[in-house]
Amino acid sequence: MNAALARLLLRHRAAAAVAVHIAIVALAYVLAFALRFDFTMPTRIAWTLVVTLPLVLACKLLAFWTCGVFRGSWRYLNMHDVEDIVRASVLGSALFLTAMVFFHGIPGFPRAVFLLDLLLCTGTTAGARLSVRWLRDRRERPLVRRIEHLVLIAGAGSAGIRLLEEIESRDRLKCAVVGFVDDDPVKLGLRVGGTPVLGRIDDLPALVAAHDVGEVLVAMPSAPGAVLRRVVQHCRDAGVRSRVLPTLSELVEGRVMYTQMREVRVDDLLSREPVRLDLPRVRSFASAKRVLVTGAAGSIGSELCRQIAGYAPERLVLYDRHENGMYGLEMELRARFPEVRFEAVLGDVLLPVQLDSVFAAHHPELVFHAAAYKHVPLAEANVLEAVRNNVLGTRNVAEAAIRHGVREFVLVSTDKAVRPTSVMGVTKRVAEMVLQGLQNGGCRFVAVRFGNVLGSSGSVVPLFRDQIARGGPVTVTDPEVTRYFMTIPEAVQLILQAATLGEGGEIFILEMGEPVRIVDLARNMIRLSGFEPDEDIEIVFTGLRPGEKMTEELVAEEEAIATTYHDRINVLHRSGTPPRPETWLPDVERCLAAADVPAALRLLQHLVPGYRPSAHHRLDAGDTPPPPHALPTRTALPAHVNGTTPVDRRGTTAVPASGRTALATA
Repeated sequence: MNAALARLLLRHRAAAAVAVHIAIVALAYVLAFALRFDFTMPTRIAWTLVVTLPLVLACKLLAFWTCGVFRGSWRYLNMHDVEDIVRASVLGSALFLTAMVFFHGIPGFPRAVFLLDLLLCTGTTAGARLSVRWLRDRRERPLVRRIEHLVLIAGAGSAGIRLLEEIESRDRLKCAVVGFVDDDPVKLGLRVGGTPVLGRIDDLPALVAAHDVGEVLVAMPSAPGAVLRRVVQHCRDAGVRSRVLPTLSELVEGRVMYTQMREVRVDDLLSREPVRLDLPRVRSFASAKRVLVTGAAGSIGSELCRQIAGYAPERLVLYDRHENGMYGLEMELRARFPEVRFEAVLGDVLLPVQLDSVFAAHHPELVFHAAAYKHVPLAEANVLEAVRNNVLGTRNVAEAAIRHGVREFVLVSTDKAVRPTSVMGVTKRVAEMVLQGLQNGGCRFVAVRFGNVLGSSGSVVPLFRDQIARGGPVTVTDPEVTRYFMTIPEAVQLILQAATLGEGGEIFILEMGEPVRIVDLARNMIRLSGFEPDEDIEIVFTGLRPGEKMTEELVAEEEAIATTYHDRINVLHRSGTPPRPETWLPDVERCLAAADVPAALRLLQHLVPGYRPSAHHRLDAGDTPPPPHALPTRTALPAHVNGTTPVDRRGTTAVPASGRTALATA
């Protein structure tokens, strides 16, 4: 019978909601008159109540409908629902007062009834819903819970309260919360959600021992890394496990659910204040656009695709030559964003003809160029390939963008482009120069620089993780070497935000916080794995590799930094004008065609005077960089360098995509 009634109410829930609210409004109005006259109403007043009741019902129901009260859930009452009820009650009383003055006139009507009715209607409506929620919680909460271990919650804010509610309502979790710890002095000694705040974070070891706690759950999604490091260290000292809620960025992007606790990661310990995005601006920048991402299968490229897909582009073209990575990314994106049209293209930025074909087929309006060689040691050992991919590849994509009417072009750059000592860094700086030289008022070119990203394929985190799993040693280049770090999602969020700011030709730099000592990063990762540095896992110092610096820089001497409206993004202004690409790109092609590494390095030095090649590439002391068009070659150049048919690196003939030579490879 109850099930049948429930189905009937569900089928006609709108009518049922209106009927219940009619009863509540009528009851509140009658009680207001009764209270005003101490439950002994004169006949005249009773007649006034009867005459005005239809009017008050009409006014209140109109206000409830306008404020969305009928659509609110009774089982899941929250503060937003209470605000809607208060707003609707005030609006309804105002309408009733206005109608009384207009239709009946106010003289003789008991004025106190207006206030009493407002208070009673608000309280009765909210109280009815609160009762339904209380009954539901009582019914779903087991009378006897099987408890296998006790937990403490670090953080007595809204996240901690929600976590407490989830634990208490789910018998399968088999745990009980003994209390909170929080550094807010106002909360100490209070009961939050019926559970006491037992002390501060620094009291964790003593509280764990006193209450036989088996685990600490960290419910501080936006806590800075320093706070999380304290929690983790205290948990290690107390010999208990610690887990954290997902970060705010993970929750917002939908990668995890709220109740999915996870182990503390190294990027939690390095986290800063959450990125504040101008979401309407970013959404309008990417929404309903045709977007192409090169290097889509890489760490930054794949995250760019995930976040752009969340803004509902008209089409998202994934462009990369890494087959396995592209397959996995395409499957993930199609599952997560079924409403977005994806085009997965296996392609190479070194093939201008293929780029032309892709641009002509998909007509992208917005291009993110993330394809590049980024591993410093590999670029040092393969100078010509790094130049070919990072410089000519950027030129090829940028020229295709110009030819096919792309509106926005964003280059993903690096802080290693500042006073570079590595081939990777100098080629990325030259790639920036390519875009600045091509800026002509049509396509809007901008570059975004940032430091290392945690968890990327080129970062030390995967290396350290593998070394720890093998039992060590963990290799660090130098005890004092430092790097700037940010998480991949944070970097991509800021790339998207910076892309909305440029007018064309700018280089944006992301605020990276304080540099981190790599040896401290290694020690944190060892401790998070349950070991003690230098006792269980040895740390070995190997010395800087070719092309590496002790510290990275964010701004060069010839660059001036200016702020933007976003507190985490700055823009660089360089003195002077970079040379036009057509004056030096032919020399780059000649060096590649001749496979002349010294000539290529001298040309890079000429283009970027601050570049200092690493020791094993050191040029002779008297060997100064020659001007463009005066570079020696060791072998005769192929005919295509002199303006005839170009040949791509697979040995097949290709028609130039533009009037200039477009050499793909040697």
